[in-house]
Amino acid sequence: MDIVKFRQQPIMGIMRDIDMDIIDPLLETVIDSGLQTIEIAMNTKNAEQVLRHTVKKAASCLTVGAGTVLDLATLKTALQAGATFIVLPTLVPEVVQYCTANKIPVFPGALTPQEIFNAWQAGATMVKVFPAKTFGPEYFKELKGPFKNIELLACSGVSPANLKIYLANGASAVAFGSSVFRPDWLANREFPSINRRISQYLAALINE
Repeated sequence: MDIVKFRQQPIMGIMRDIDMDIIDPLLETVIDSGLQTIEIAMNTKNAEQVLRHTVKKAASCLTVGAGTVLDLATLKTALQAGATFIVLPTLVPEVVQYCTANKIPVFPGALTPQEIFNAWQAGATMVKVFPAKTFGPEYFKELKGPFKNIELLACSGVSPANLKIYLANGASAVAFGSSVFRPDWLANREFPSINRRISQYLAALINE
């Protein structure tokens, strides 16, 4: 991952429970929408296969990483499959240490001020505040008081309507998942709906 490029379009799409039979048209949809960064959740069925295929098919257009990485074994599987950044729902010190030692961008999850500080001290590229919707955008404004230098990724509860509010209150980036990659849309192959939804996020970013 080129973190400078990510900061230019600081939106991450989280893909979870994606079946191999829809991965190609889904990736085409994501690329067509203009989104540049996606994460494949490693607790997805056949996650390694999905990740490896995604990297092979779309790495020239998308920055592809792995999420829900909770141990070193999963980390190494993800890296071998081609992941260029790593996301966690919490702080797993050995995972973050490996990533920082090997210059791999890493986004550990945290929620409380102490957890956020610990994740940053451990070497986080950005700290994923999860679930962000628990306290909302105002929480980021409060956090940036004592933590001016800590970069925060807002995850869970971010919508096109509130994206610019999160950014204005101190989030460096945002992430979305099931609000776009909805199980019903995936099951029914409603790729135009997914494209439109991603486009709404990108339009909100441009208008930020």
